[in-house]
Amino acid sequence: MKIVLAAIGKTTTQYIRTGIDIYLDRVQHYIPVQTCIIPDIKTTKTITEAAQKEREGMALLQMLQPGDRLILLDERGKRMTSRQFSESIERHMISGCKRVVYAVGGPYGFSSQVYERADGKLSLSDMTFPHEMVRLFFTEQLYRAMTIMRGEPYHHD
Repeated sequence: MKIVLAAIGKTTTQYIRTGIDIYLDRVQHYIPVQTCIIPDIKTTKTITEAAQKEREGMALLQMLQPGDRLILLDERGKRMTSRQFSESIERHMISGCKRVVYAVGGPYGFSSQVYERADGKLSLSDMTFPHEMVRLFFTEQLYRAMTIMRGEPYHHD
């Protein structure tokens, strides 16, 4: 199985990019993982929020492959402990799924088409975070999940 982190726009803050790279490098020892950056919409001042979500959503849906499971990182998603998240990844692995795509939306969230296509929603917190930080938090939790599966000492209950 491969895990894909799909996100709208580049991570421009250097210390966040460095942190993401550290955790992605660590996760590669356990499972194939890649990032898929969907370019920002450059004409946001001339289009509505709804139109921006639609365009970003179309780009996200186009990068999906048949059989992909799409999990949206969404504030209204299911809340899990780190152990529960680890168990959910393990279930995906056992199911024979080839790719699980975790998606971080743009500044206005996801379009209705993306919500309709999604196989699930995951909330990292009840708080709202900048989208770049969500990427960092997710990659750390992914690494944590792998160490939990392996019984390694990174995670403490």
